[in-house]
Amino acid sequence: MPLLHMETSGMITTSDHKISLLKTPPSPTTPEHQPQGCVAAATPAHRFARILLPLGAAVALLPWTPPWAALLAGAAIAISLGNPFAKLTAKLSKPLLQLAVVGLGAGVNLAIVGRVGLQGIGYTAAGLLATFVFGALLARWLHLAPRLGALISAGTSICGGSAIAAVAPAIGATAAETSASLATVFLLNGVALLIFPPLGTLAGLDPHAFGLWCALAIHDTSSVTGAALTHGAEALATATTVKLARALWVVPVALAAGWWFARRNDGPDTTARRGVKPPLFIAGFVALSALFTFVPAIAPAAPWIVRAARAALTLTLFLIGAGLDRASVRAVGARPFVQGVILWVLVGSGTLAALKLGWIH
Repeated sequence: MPLLHMETSGMITTSDHKISLLKTPPSPTTPEHQPQGCVAAATPAHRFARILLPLGAAVALLPWTPPWAALLAGAAIAISLGNPFAKLTAKLSKPLLQLAVVGLGAGVNLAIVGRVGLQGIGYTAAGLLATFVFGALLARWLHLAPRLGALISAGTSICGGSAIAAVAPAIGATAAETSASLATVFLLNGVALLIFPPLGTLAGLDPHAFGLWCALAIHDTSSVTGAALTHGAEALATATTVKLARALWVVPVALAAGWWFARRNDGPDTTARRGVKPPLFIAGFVALSALFTFVPAIAPAAPWIVRAARAALTLTLFLIGAGLDRASVRAVGARPFVQGVILWVLVGSGTLAALKLGWIH
């Protein structure tokens, strides 16, 4: 009989298996815990949730709904009222997330990415590797699940929520791990918009250097452009171009992370059970990028596809939030945010030092 013991990292292990506690049993408010013969919608909370969840999904598709708000709204409804559509939201979230990532490829111009990316390929690769190494060490120190630590590292080092959206299905991350990493990144994005402009001025960065710093040290593209715009057109152009080139690194990172975690064979949805296979949605992302790069005639359709993909991504975040329960939130706790803050400070200060020393230009 295998021995059973509890680890401080939130995992139950036996001599043969390791099972994550992040996928916890449904909370007492979910349909699975209803007495036999009862309907989940019988309680007032579930009746209210049956109204709010479809309404929230519809609002998530509106172009002015920010992704962070959709994630928090879905989580708030599920945690407070329960999710009577738990099986449906879980079934839809993964394929919708992958479809959204493919659609975002329409906004990536491979010619620009190749030209800019080759100029900084050395420090970009070194920065990504250092971020993932430090992220793994911090995750171990904080007793976080390895997949959760990897998602926070991906969001910090590449392009925030979009990187997490691409890497999460590739490594078989749970809804709780995906939600915690996204919430961490979205919160730090808001902080970056406030502190980066004055810090750039205080550090004496010229517009080009400030644009580089924003692109390399702020998570999401939206926050990068918002912060860079405060230092003029040159800073904005530099930040946008460099961030676009950096975003394409999500392809090799997702493939490498998927391969690594598949070999570990310790997750609830690991690909190791069926062999290491490249995620098809990453291939779709690259194919769509190539199509819109090398077929100029269809270029006018790219903004519409990207807009639809962002709407799909926002809806997916709402569904991921709706897949949470109280037990999942308690299991994760505040440790992901601690890792995110420490890792972000290391990346931001290290990048600033490299710019001031002339190592990055």
